[in-house]
Amino acid sequence: MGAMPFSDFFKSKRAGEASVGASPAGFDSSAKVAVVEEIETAGAYGFWKTDSQGRIAYLSGWIVAALGADFSHLDGRPFQQAFVPVEGEADGRSLGLKLGTRKSFSNLAVQGGGEAGSLVLQLSGRPLYDEAGSFLGFRGSAVDVTEEYRAEEEANRLAKFDSLTGLANRHRMEQRIDSTLHAFRSAKRAAALMMLDLDRFKQVNDTLGHAAGDQLLQQVAERLHGAIAGRGEIGRLGGDEFQVLIPDLDDRGELGEIAKKIIQIVSQPYSVEEGRCSIGCSVGIAVAPYDGVERDELTRAADLALYASKNGGRGQFRFYAADLEHEATLRKRMEEDLAEAIEAGHFTLEYQPVVSLADNRVVALEAQYCWADEERGRVEADTFLPIAEGSRLIVPIGEWGLRKACEDAATWPESLVVAMHISPVQFDANGFVETVESVLEKTGLDPARLELRLPESVLLGDGSKVDKAMASLFKLGVRLTLDQFGSGLSSLSYLRRAPFNALRIGADFFEPVMGNDLGDMELVRAVVALAGAMGMETVASGVHALALMQELKRLGVNQVCGFVYSGALTADEVAEEIAKGEWRLAPTDTGTQRAGRRTVFRKIGVIHEDHYYDVTLRNLSRTGAMIQGLEDVPVGTMFVLDFGQGQLAVCTVRRTMDDTQGLEFEQELVDDGAGGLCTRHRVSPYELAAAGAPLQALPPGKYTLAQGLASGGSFAQFKLSSNAPKQQAA
Repeated sequence: MGAMPFSDFFKSKRAGEASVGASPAGFDSSAKVAVVEEIETAGAYGFWKTDSQGRIAYLSGWIVAALGADFSHLDGRPFQQAFVPVEGEADGRSLGLKLGTRKSFSNLAVQGGGEAGSLVLQLSGRPLYDEAGSFLGFRGSAVDVTEEYRAEEEANRLAKFDSLTGLANRHRMEQRIDSTLHAFRSAKRAAALMMLDLDRFKQVNDTLGHAAGDQLLQQVAERLHGAIAGRGEIGRLGGDEFQVLIPDLDDRGELGEIAKKIIQIVSQPYSVEEGRCSIGCSVGIAVAPYDGVERDELTRAADLALYASKNGGRGQFRFYAADLEHEATLRKRMEEDLAEAIEAGHFTLEYQPVVSLADNRVVALEAQYCWADEERGRVEADTFLPIAEGSRLIVPIGEWGLRKACEDAATWPESLVVAMHISPVQFDANGFVETVESVLEKTGLDPARLELRLPESVLLGDGSKVDKAMASLFKLGVRLTLDQFGSGLSSLSYLRRAPFNALRIGADFFEPVMGNDLGDMELVRAVVALAGAMGMETVASGVHALALMQELKRLGVNQVCGFVYSGALTADEVAEEIAKGEWRLAPTDTGTQRAGRRTVFRKIGVIHEDHYYDVTLRNLSRTGAMIQGLEDVPVGTMFVLDFGQGQLAVCTVRRTMDDTQGLEFEQELVDDGAGGLCTRHRVSPYELAAAGAPLQALPPGKYTLAQGLASGGSFAQFKLSSNAPKQQAA
């Protein structure tokens, strides 16, 4: 490689360097050089030297070779460019410090710079001076410790990273969260923590084996890298649990989009050696410092959010909220009461008419579950069905509902179809097809009069099992409708194989977008065209306005269900309508279309100047809300709504009537992952701390600083209506 032999180097330098010293009496100097040169040539030990400017003057030949260079390219190059401290060695500058301060050192680990970084040496060195005391440079020795270092590095990696997926393990994630939160507290920065759990992963292990499960986890890790795109650290905590730490992000709109992307990517089908499989993903999200300032607090908050998302039907995300702990307690109690309600027969079915837009004729009745609880009264299906799914109680409830619906339908005219919503849990349960066949046989109902509405998520199950079940249902002769089309993850190619009779468009399509009060009509047009090309009908649900119904009719939608025609009817009311003869319904505009609005009726706060009022929130959408409780409020008044737990929304009064106001938000609300809405940002605990409050997770209830708004500087501008709660003292 061009490096001079040690003997030549030794001879050329020895005479001019007093610090080398003379050989002891009787010791052969040439023999000494030969021994050293033999050691050097064998590669067991090496030598190096710099000049007074810190430039390379000598390197053992095997070091030059290991660096993959020629000595002519290294000669005269700064020593610090050729060798850099290994990661974690002192402060990363110790080599430069030693050379710069001209101090002896030993056992300092360095690695080759640039592309030569695979070589790791352990250096020792000392400064050289001539007889006049002038600094000549450094001379020292080197030992190749590459194998030992790489072995230790691998051991450290295995201690910090998951051996299967290469992701950070639980121990490393705990360290990263601790260090991030500690550093971010002083810098007043935010960080988001996501907890992920794979849905139906156990099914893959049970059906395809653990080897397939391992391959699946490796592919999940790759997909998570793609979804996060370097924005944070991903860890596998064990089994099918994952964790994502994203620094400097507290925008819940953006976090929700990341969560949706993760769910969508992870839920796409996988190919493993044993075949194809599909899983799902649930996500819980907590944000520091809003939901916790310590690792234990933040992790627990994210865990609670994950638990809520899984119990909400899986394949969802949830943000942490202070009431989730209370919700978990209520959910557990409701599970117990649901189990008792099945035995006690407290469930009934109601039927909402499905109307043909061609002639306003009722062509089907959509079965809807009702639960009459002694303590709770009438419990809406949207409240208890997600809990029933999470606890698998939906299987016995669904079996009862199917039997009851078919018994009722058997007494109706042959022109009427009964439609049943089928849960993914119910569809996936062993013996589902056999149950349908048995119910049809016992009730005597023509299979063509039973319509099973299947959500897109059923297509994410075991592919072979899904295909077999669909084929069996098709042979039975029942109608199959793909429910809530466009809201899930179904592949369009699957529609070519699946024996669906219709596509059902959910109410989400009719939420106002881009100033269109009717919703996304372009997407509706595309769905109608797709269904038509595949020989399927289209059914629209949640249609509550005459104008929307007329637009859907113009686009070619076949059937409609919603308040524009009728609400749900009891079985007795259905019998009365049938007894009148041919059943037709005229559309009505008495039902108002407030697409996307949630009727909530809960107490919130309104801040106006330096006063705080308690009002009732009547309904809520992304762009605005309706409140009740203040009188004589002029149009154009600006309010700040306090939804609790640091959620403040600036808004302007656009409509006012008596004690009710319609408000428009300055910034749209975002999905909370549970079918509700929340603000993108919250009041920062750092701001509260600056105002004198202790730094902690945001407490539930009212915005802390709002309590001190009224300073006595002005009188309350608005008065409370007689039906509103009294204003709290400021």
